[in-house]
Amino acid sequence: MIDIPHVSLVSPVYRAEKILDQLVAELVAVMQQLNCTYEIILVDDRSPDNSWKVMQELSRQNPNVKSIRLSRNFGQHPAIMAGLSCAKGEWVVVMDCDLQDQPKEILSLYAKAIEGFDIVLARRIHRQDGFFKRLSSKLFSIAYSYLTESKFDSTIANFGIFNKKVIASVLTMQDYIKSFPLFVNWVGFSSTAISVEHAPRASGTSTYTLSKLLSLAFNTIISFSNKPLKLFVKLGLLISMFSFLVGLYTIYRYFNGEISVMGYSSLLVSIWFFSGIIITIIGIVGIYIGKIFDQAKDRPSFIIDKTINYDL
Repeated sequence: MIDIPHVSLVSPVYRAEKILDQLVAELVAVMQQLNCTYEIILVDDRSPDNSWKVMQELSRQNPNVKSIRLSRNFGQHPAIMAGLSCAKGEWVVVMDCDLQDQPKEILSLYAKAIEGFDIVLARRIHRQDGFFKRLSSKLFSIAYSYLTESKFDSTIANFGIFNKKVIASVLTMQDYIKSFPLFVNWVGFSSTAISVEHAPRASGTSTYTLSKLLSLAFNTIISFSNKPLKLFVKLGLLISMFSFLVGLYTIYRYFNGEISVMGYSSLLVSIWFFSGIIITIIGIVGIYIGKIFDQAKDRPSFIIDKTINYDL
């Protein structure tokens, strides 16, 4: 009988060849302090550097290190989902591989979890990120909270510990656009957050460019909310109402003899009124198309190419 690990540690890997040795060493040390069975699941998001070679060596040295390589670069969140699909532990820790999420904080997260929480999130009070990244995260949290009518904390990202039933629920979500923190926020369960120390990047710089951040934000909001379409419906109705009032005023001017050009009144009223109606109809149709599109997403969000120390 294969032993089921008590804790699974999942980390997506991209351009991390210089820090993987340190990451795994620190994770092993933390697990030794917890004195429990564990597995470390590293997911190579088809990194262009030598990360996969380093992962192969780490898995050869330690059978608890399970390496997974995706067939191409799918993105951070699909890579996380790939790792979660392979996790077998009673508790699952998700963390980035850049060591800004510090392995030592797992001890505090686990201690809080066994108090009776299904989800314990890591709140980064003093983020060691650049001004632009902190600002973009704040703006995204405001926009997301407004458009989805929910609360989203910009100080919380992927890092946290989750009961296996939470992960099982997250994996049932078949949205093609993946966002692990938002999935966790949506599924519910008893949750809390604790403050953790956020460290500077151990090596390199963030691979998220401005265009990637904007694309991720746009896709995530569209996937989780149809409020933008509703806003267009409201805009169309406002335009129609405004055009109606302008039409009444134009008709008043016509009968007062202030407009002498024939056809001006009917043309102006028609353009404004029907433009508003058209926008309204497009918005309504867009809502239904959006719902159909959500249900029709049937492509896999990740494809696993190779595994080490793990049988699919």
